[in-house]
Amino acid sequence: MRLDKFLASTGRLSRSAAGKAIRGGQVTVNGERIRTPDRHIDPETDEISLGGEVLTYRRYTYILLNKPDGYVSATEDGNDPTVLTLLPEELQRQNLFPCGRLDKHTLGLMLLTNHGPLAHRLLAPRTHVEKTYVFTLREPISPVETARLERGVRLLDGAGESYLSRPCRITMDAEGKSGTIVLTEGKYHEIKRLFEAANNKVLTLERTRFDTLTLDGLPERGQWRHLTPEEEKSLLAHLHPSQSQSE
Repeated sequence: MRLDKFLASTGRLSRSAAGKAIRGGQVTVNGERIRTPDRHIDPETDEISLGGEVLTYRRYTYILLNKPDGYVSATEDGNDPTVLTLLPEELQRQNLFPCGRLDKHTLGLMLLTNHGPLAHRLLAPRTHVEKTYVFTLREPISPVETARLERGVRLLDGAGESYLSRPCRITMDAEGKSGTIVLTEGKYHEIKRLFEAANNKVLTLERTRFDTLTLDGLPERGQWRHLTPEEEKSLLAHLHPSQSQSE
């Protein structure tokens, strides 16, 4: 890998800024000061320092975010701030994107990554990755209606096509106005439309779990953190066994 490309991959610098830093003598490889941006290095074995700080190579980045209200789950938007604006600039330069979407006013757990194959696998219908949401409703829902929604009901997707929702698990509180729902698919506004099919309305919605990921360590809206090695390993297990993060 070229040295300037490696520096850019860390998110610390843009490609052009990396070239300037190298030519300015700010970068060393295994203790040797290098001034040629096209110098080839092995990011797995060479020690690269920028201004005396040793840089760590990560081909893929995995960020867990506690999404606040009012942010759009996209890489860019002409009207509203996106979830990526909640991250520092060095992470915004790493081509991250949301793995799945939450509505603008839906809160909670989001995974941001630049690992396309993993995101595709986690979102593929055949993978059946579970997502848990906490919700409140406009009015109580009966156990009979809850059971009907759990079995699956006929809905329209964003394109106006009819489909049968997959079975889900719903747990209601004693008053029948709030609870949790566990889905294995992520159709357009699915939870809202499920309860609309029962002549009800979702007032608040928060995702609290995505596969094995939870909001542990992120008590405040807008907070983020890198996944732990154990969390990364759990997600990567969804890929084909021959694939790994080091590919």
